[in-house]
Amino acid sequence: MSSFDLKNETEVKEYIDKLGVEYRFGCYSEKKPEVCHLLGDYLEGIRKDFEKAAKVYRSNCDDYNYGKSCLKYGNYTFLGKGRASEKGDPAKAFSYYEKGCKLNDPDACLHSGLLLVSKLMPKEITRDVPKGFELLQKSCDMNNAGACFYLSGMYISGVLKEEHQQAAKKADTPTSEPKAPEQQRPPGAYVVERNMEKAFEFAYKACELRNMYACANLSQMYAKGDGTPRDEKKAEKYKKLALEMQDEVKKQQQLTFQQGLNPS
Repeated sequence: MSSFDLKNETEVKEYIDKLGVEYRFGCYSEKKPEVCHLLGDYLEGIRKDFEKAAKVYRSNCDDYNYGKSCLKYGNYTFLGKGRASEKGDPAKAFSYYEKGCKLNDPDACLHSGLLLVSKLMPKEITRDVPKGFELLQKSCDMNNAGACFYLSGMYISGVLKEEHQQAAKKADTPTSEPKAPEQQRPPGAYVVERNMEKAFEFAYKACELRNMYACANLSQMYAKGDGTPRDEKKAEKYKKLALEMQDEVKKQQQLTFQQGLNPS
């Protein structure tokens, strides 16, 4: 790699071509799943050949049980990327996310969990909050910050069972009687009971894993004493941390934008 001058256009092209050869050899001849995944990334990111990339990811998931490739093919399938019809297939995507999760890919667990708990997902997916919760829990256990943050949110608001959600919607109509207080809901009305202590635990872990929104929530919890003793110093500490992360994101977005500008 050091023998290439990456400022020289000809040498860069030669390096990229050689990289493709190495990845193909490692995948097709040596049958190394991690190299097959790199080949998929190469076809996607450098060659922009999404159809071939999709085939590599799918084969690497199906044949070699490589979790990251299951996740990638799930993404492609959900969006319809790398397919002639360009039409997504959420149910098929879920099957690949679920397989990736079984192979211990934390992002695959996150995606499959979100598909099952969200109210806004396609009709092809049957909502299953308990199973989705388990998948998100597994993802969080593997230190996925997004999953920990989402679990925290579920504990903050609680998740009603479907029949009670419908009743709550009716109670929100202008002609309905005043809605019953939260504490008057019958036992077992929730799939996930509201629990601020648990919400705090998951928000804390997500913040430690550098989830900006979790740090902001953590600041509010310390400020109000929700799920944890009130502590103004810690509230300010996590507010500052969240704002620092926000600045980092803005700087990164600016850098990415500037990299796409043509020199004048």
